[in-house]
Formats: sequence, C-alpha cells, structure tokens
Amino acid sequence: MPRTLPWMAAALTLIGVPAGLALTGGNVQGVMTATLAFWLAMLMLLVGRWPLSVLIVSVLTVIAWRTSGLIGSGWAWPATAAFAALALAGRLRTAVVAGALTLTYGLVWDGVVEQKSSDWVLGHIGGEALWLAAVLAATVAYRNTRRWQEEVAARLQQSLHEQELDALRRRAEERVGIARDLHDVVSHTLAVVGVHLNVALDSFDDEPEEARGALRLAQDVRGRAMTDLKSLVDVLREGNRIEPPAAGLEGLTGLAEQVRAAGVEVAVTELGERSEVPAPVATAVYRVVQESLTNTVRHAGATRVTVALRYTAANVVVEIADNGGGDGAGAPGHGIMGMRERVAALGGELATGPDPRGGFTVRAMIPIAA
Repeated sequence: MPRTLPWMAAALTLIGVPAGLALTGGNVQGVMTATLAFWLAMLMLLVGRWPLSVLIVSVLTVIAWRTSGLIGSGWAWPATAAFAALALAGRLRTAVVAGALTLTYGLVWDGVVEQKSSDWVLGHIGGEALWLAAVLAATVAYRNTRRWQEEVAARLQQSLHEQELDALRRRAEERVGIARDLHDVVSHTLAVVGVHLNVALDSFDDEPEEARGALRLAQDVRGRAMTDLKSLVDVLREGNRIEPPAAGLEGLTGLAEQVRAAGVEVAVTELGERSEVPAPVATAVYRVVQESLTNTVRHAGATRVTVALRYTAANVVVEIADNGGGDGAGAPGHGIMGMRERVAALGGELATGPDPRGGFTVRAMIPIAA
C-alpha cells in the first residue's frame, strides 16, 4: 500500500463523516459527530499495518455511536475508508463479510429495536449496501489496475535486464572472437616469418641467394598478415563485427606452401566433395589447420606433417599429425583454446595430444548441419 494512502484516507474520513451525517440527517450532536470523525480518521493512519483490526474497531465504534443515539444514521458507510483499505490489501471477501454482518445488524436494529417503517429501513440499509458495493468494486478495479501496471513494469524491467545481459554476453563473445582472430593471424605470421628469418640468417654468408629468397618469402607472409590485420582494425573502427578474411578450404594449399617453405614437408589429402561444406565450417577448418601448422613449425621440431580431410554428408573431419617430439601444442596458450572454441561454436569436437606412434595429432569433427 502506498505510504500516502493512509493520510488520504484519514483526510477523507475527517471531512466525509461530518458531511455525510449532515446530508443524511444523522448529525444529532455536533461534538459527537466531530469526535467520531476524528477517531475514525486517526484509525486510518494505522490501516496500512493492521487493515482488519482497523476495520473491526471502526465498525464497532460506528455501531456504538449509532446504538447510543449519538448519531442518527449510518452503519457501514462512516467506515468506508476502512472497508476500502481492507479490499486494497487483497482481503475483499473479508470486507464483504464484514459489511454484510454490519448491515444485517443495522437491519435488525432499525427494524426490530427501533421499529422504524420498512420503507425507511430498506431505503437506508439498501442505500448503504449499494454504496459499499460501489466502493469495494472501485477499490478492486483500482487494485487490479495497479497490479497490472506493476506487472507490466516488472516485465519491462526484466526485458531491459535481459537485454543488458545479452549485450554483455555479446561483448564478451566479441572480445573472445577478436582475441582469437588476432592470435590466428599474428601467431601464424610470426612463426613462418621467424623460420624464414632464421634460414636467411644461417645462409646469409654462404648462400646469399637462398637468404634473399627466404627474406622475400618472409616479406610476402608479412604483407598478407598486414592485410588481415588492417581488415580487422577497419571492422573494429566501424563497430561491426565480421569474421576477418580467411581463405577457407581453398587457402589450405597456400598454408601448406608456407610451411614447406619453412622446411617442413607437408602432405594434404582430401576425401569427399568439399563444395558441400558451408562457409562457417570451411573457415573453422582453415583456422584449425592454420593453428596446427603454426604450432608444428614453432614447437614440434617436426620434418613432416600430414593434413587429412574427409567430407561426408553429415560432417567434416580434419586431422593434422606431425612427426615431431610429441609436443605440438607447445607451452599452454590461446591457440588450442581458440581452436576448441571455434569448433564448439559449430557443435563440433576437438581432440589434441601426443600420438602413441610419435608426434602430435590434432583432430576436429565439425557437423555440416550446424
């Protein structure tokens, strides 16, 4: 119940009781009328805490005043505010029962004890019954309206909260995606460029032509990486998240050539029809192969790596296996995590670990339906 409601009820009672008794001819003694109005108004200040108790005390007070002849009319209506407060508190049935008992008592008192005419009794008691019914109906309508408004406000607040949570989730996903893309581009580029620079450094004096070739390859790789990074930065500046350029399945040949140029033998085999693979799955496969080859160059110390892809109607399976020291993942980092996130986002599975026969193996299965 709003805090201002008891004060409003008290003010209306303080004014309404004397006015109602004057209009109905029940103002027998002015001092008693004012005293009754003041007492009922003071009770209204407690209605927010004890609505039923306030109603009982108010009704008993009115009955006592009336049967004592201190007022000449009214059984239930002087306690109108108390009835309305009880209904507003959600106890409509109790208010109706209390009103019915009060009016029944008044009917018996006026008809039997006072022996007033039936027309007078029915007119006054019927009028009070209609008044009380109208007040309770209006109170229930007000209460239902307030509850509906509160429910609408709560749903709106919940919707806004869910939107905020969704925005936070999206921002978190964006940050993870950006970190993953930066890692894919930068890590692969640095690994390949580092190998070419080592080759150039080792052959600079004895084989200058080989050193110049290695430097040219390093420059080409660096140029492609700069293009990818520029695209990613442009996307961030525009505020629209797009997957940075990845060559997809067509780019696997280029990846293999880069790794071959770094001195590692690469064999790529494909089984099935790659044209049926959707773009998101193709991009994920490309990134898995890219990260795996990067780890092979940087950490495995391998001389040979195989990339096997199998396309079926249900999924794509890619397996990258090297003959290195069995630690193709290198030190714990973001590479394996990024691959796992990409594959999981498409409903797939990723398995990594040393091969019992030697080397390190990465195997991913991505459903095409996803």
